[in-house]
Amino acid sequence: MSLKIIHTADWHLGQTFFGYDREAEHDAFLIWLANTLKEQQTDILLIAGDIFDVANPSAFAQHRFYRFLREAKAGCPHLQIVIIGGNHDSAARLEAPLPLLEELNTTIVGMVKRTKTGEIDYDSLLCPLYNREGKQEALCLCVPYLRQGDYPPAEEAEENSFMAGVQRLYQKLTNYAKQQLMPEHALIAMGHLYAGSAELSENDRSERIIIGGLESIPPETFDESLAYTALGHIHKAQRVGARDSVRYSGSPLPMSFSETKYNHQVVSIQIEKGKAVSICPVSIPTCVELLRIPTTPQTPEEVLSSLSTLPDKTDDNVQSCPYLEVRVLLTAPDPGFRHRVEEAIKNKAVRLTSIVTSYPKNEVNDTFSPLTFSDLQNISPVTMLEHAFTAKFGNELPEEIKDLFNNVVREVQQ
Repeated sequence: MSLKIIHTADWHLGQTFFGYDREAEHDAFLIWLANTLKEQQTDILLIAGDIFDVANPSAFAQHRFYRFLREAKAGCPHLQIVIIGGNHDSAARLEAPLPLLEELNTTIVGMVKRTKTGEIDYDSLLCPLYNREGKQEALCLCVPYLRQGDYPPAEEAEENSFMAGVQRLYQKLTNYAKQQLMPEHALIAMGHLYAGSAELSENDRSERIIIGGLESIPPETFDESLAYTALGHIHKAQRVGARDSVRYSGSPLPMSFSETKYNHQVVSIQIEKGKAVSICPVSIPTCVELLRIPTTPQTPEEVLSSLSTLPDKTDDNVQSCPYLEVRVLLTAPDPGFRHRVEEAIKNKAVRLTSIVTSYPKNEVNDTFSPLTFSDLQNISPVTMLEHAFTAKFGNELPEEIKDLFNNVVREVQQ
């Protein structure tokens, strides 16, 4: 027999993007996912953490999550859903409705539980996976986001770092699961963590990686006997350590403008006789476009000219309007530029998120020497301003600004 699995993660329900809510985008994704589960006759849905964007999600975000679970099961009655908690989730909140969700064949592991003697309850981290006929085909290691103390203590001569502790937990849990594994059953793992070789999305504010990689976990943590390892936490879909069977599915929605040409996905896995015979990404349709105008920074006049060519609004529904990042090249301060941008797009079918300012690189910047402590003791305020202006913009301070500054200085000194 075989087992069809879909792996996804990092939904971040309730998230805002530069202040804009993403309800329409999340709805579109969840509708698409429910239809995909039905079309592919999926047996197992693995959600590897960060269901919500914050530990105390809004009622609307929770409603959206539970509505999806109901609709996914209605379209695919034999579907089994397995969920682990992420660092953005509240473990207790995720597990609270379990008595009801178990009726929907849904398992949630939000935290590492302990036995009465204080030992890790490894049984609570294991979940058998069944095919559509109700026969077990695999055993899943359901490891949520781990915090200090969630892993087994170090033995004598063992390293006691976070990384070593996470490795110990996976090793002990894998060995424990192997003792219960039946012949031709697959061993699957889930995790919400930062694998040290993973590539991060540029400027993704929601990927919080500890400085120096202190929480990074080496790919060798995941035993070679695992048929597939479904990871969450990193928002860019990728293989880990060149191992095709260890993957991040990535987030379903873009988290930064570095993803303008990046196809978001879920991962489809086919298990047969304990092995992954097929691992294929399934592209998620783009719901809202990311626009960078211009593609490379240009002068304010060129930028405003480009903005004038954008399509006009046709209705009041802004939820489907592209997000806009404006990129401008400045050679002098332009405090009124944002207002001119806002006026230029007032009736355009876009949503302004940010204005990214760049400055020309020239010989002045390359040869400019910083002020010494002695210079700072003797320098006049206007000379300091001239120095700072040239260092930033590569040009001399305009006379108009110099005169205004001198007037301010005189008023202060009077």
